[in-house]
Amino acid sequence: MKVLVTGATSLVGGHTATQLAELGHEVTVFQRSPSGLSVAEFCGSLTNVNEVRPAVAGQDAVVHLAAKVGVTGTWDEFYQTNVRGTQTLIEAAQKAGVGRFVHVSSPSVAHGGAALVGAPAGVADPTSTRGHYATSKALAEQYALAASSSSMPIVALRPHLIWGPGDTQLVGRIVAKTKAGRMAMIGSGNALIDSTFITNAVDAIVAAVDAAPGLGGQAFVVSNGQPRTVSELIGRIAVAAGLTPTDRHVPARLALAGGWLAERTWERQQRTDDPPMTSFLAEQLSTAHWFDQRATRDALNWTPKVGIDEGFERLRAWFQQQ
Repeated sequence: MKVLVTGATSLVGGHTATQLAELGHEVTVFQRSPSGLSVAEFCGSLTNVNEVRPAVAGQDAVVHLAAKVGVTGTWDEFYQTNVRGTQTLIEAAQKAGVGRFVHVSSPSVAHGGAALVGAPAGVADPTSTRGHYATSKALAEQYALAASSSSMPIVALRPHLIWGPGDTQLVGRIVAKTKAGRMAMIGSGNALIDSTFITNAVDAIVAAVDAAPGLGGQAFVVSNGQPRTVSELIGRIAVAAGLTPTDRHVPARLALAGGWLAERTWERQQRTDDPPMTSFLAEQLSTAHWFDQRATRDALNWTPKVGIDEGFERLRAWFQQQ
């Protein structure tokens, strides 16, 4: 099968493209800058249809991972990449006769702030999301699923808190803050949350490529299905990096207020670095959110291969090699 993967310079995108190629698929990648992968490659902007068309031409499937992530940036920046970019890619893929499309989304598209306990994949709702990233991803997912058809079925996957060796988002930030003495638990640290080891996330995306023809128009949350407390996850990441876990705690209300203030300050100063706290992050670290994985596993015919304990052992070994 000929498969186009967007966003191959990301950890998940690079691993996905590599695994598809190892399985014998003819892989092409598309992103703004060279990926360094040994596959066919196009570089360009998702919002430029003249750059997108050559990449989708002749493809049997598309895996769409490219996105603007993070907490800083204007609404227009998030909208152009995550919404307009997705629309441009889907329209070009439809015209090119692509037979299946996997849209990688986020659980944040259906999270309005309340605790999620054994929750199913809710409907993406941009009116209740928190932050530009979640709102733009919700709009993109709505468009993608509405565009699904018998000729090009589109399935949305929402991997939750991906981590593992080489991760600069969750792992990298926790390690950096711990080293700097700025890591703290929000509230008690006892909120249960799901996470996804990188290998399992990639396996699920690859499985979705195979299963997409029968899943058009549907969204599925992907996780290890092994919820742990926030304090355990953060502490074990620190230990894997050879650091001492933090014993500091900040009241949740104080963190929420501080995050809101930091967001306003960063917006006024037009800063591009990440603030020390945001209201969304404070909410995520103090509120339970874990998901019922039965529908996902049945639909994709997939189960996680790497458990939480093995994942932390792999992470520890990776840090030792560094």
